[in-house]
Amino acid sequence: MDIIEKALKDHSLNKTEITELLRLKDAAPLYAAADVVRKKYVGDEVHLRGLIEFSNICKQNCLYCGLRRDNKKVKRYRLSAEEIIKLAENAKNYGYKTVVLQSGEDSFYDADKMTYIIKKIKALDLALTLSLGEKTFEEYRIYREAGADRYLLRIETTDKSLYERLDPGMSFENRLRCLKDLKELGYEVGSGIMAGLPGQSEDSIAEDILFMKNLPVHMAGIGPFIAHPDTPLGEEKKNNFEIALRTMAVTRLLMPLINIPATTAMEALDKDGRLKALQSGANVVMPNVTEGEVRKLYILYPGKICTGETPSVCRGCIENKIKAAGRSIGLGKGVSKAYVYDKSEETL
Repeated sequence: MDIIEKALKDHSLNKTEITELLRLKDAAPLYAAADVVRKKYVGDEVHLRGLIEFSNICKQNCLYCGLRRDNKKVKRYRLSAEEIIKLAENAKNYGYKTVVLQSGEDSFYDADKMTYIIKKIKALDLALTLSLGEKTFEEYRIYREAGADRYLLRIETTDKSLYERLDPGMSFENRLRCLKDLKELGYEVGSGIMAGLPGQSEDSIAEDILFMKNLPVHMAGIGPFIAHPDTPLGEEKKNNFEIALRTMAVTRLLMPLINIPATTAMEALDKDGRLKALQSGANVVMPNVTEGEVRKLYILYPGKICTGETPSVCRGCIENKIKAAGRSIGLGKGVSKAYVYDKSEETL
């Protein structure tokens, strides 16, 4: 049986088969199959998440990230609790049903501060995703009890040596511990990887996909590796759009119920990147609702799109792209169907 046909039928492949798909000379059939699976299992709705980037201060020192601790060229900022809550209110007024709070690993926002912010945002009847990095079990528990619905923590790579080489001072085992804690606490769990990391093979990416399937995650963010120029890996110039798109498509074939975002990083490498992602398995978009000067200061990688636009312009732009793709805007909070099945203990 053809590998794509097998994936369409069983949603299960071994590492060798996944690697073959990632190495296809012509990936058009792969993208078309992923789109078929997306349509069958999660439909034509595209779920929007309003992204609030509230601090670019980070204690970590990853070799590729523009927010890394040792990057002295970054103008650092923190938003106050009231500023964050106001942005969430604005997001609701723009029509978003979900907001994502994202920051560097900034210890300024302790459990008490985050509890206050979470409760205020949940009072707006919004679904809330947190993306704050590695925390203790107790901190994750406090966020969950305050009302946080979802947590996004990318594994980046399941190759332990590669992970610890690119993220000095960080522990791969601790990353795994965090994801397991989030699952135990009942979050809708998002993870994901970067495709095209220096030293990363297709075999390694296949392992990453199988890791996400086996955890299992409820959302998978697949982005291309893009190094910031003011980092130790800043000279890495390879365009990783294609391998990221293939990885995303295979992930959809193997995990038909999960949410998959069309990431902004895709569009940093290809002007139609998010549209192509939506046509290859993606069903989520996360437009930025951060406002003012700080919108330009949260730069993980070069070429980040929409930093000079207002949130209202962003909202209209992405809606037009979604309609151009023959899709519709989701009217609900976009709970992952994989999460619903996970909780009900049903099987696909």
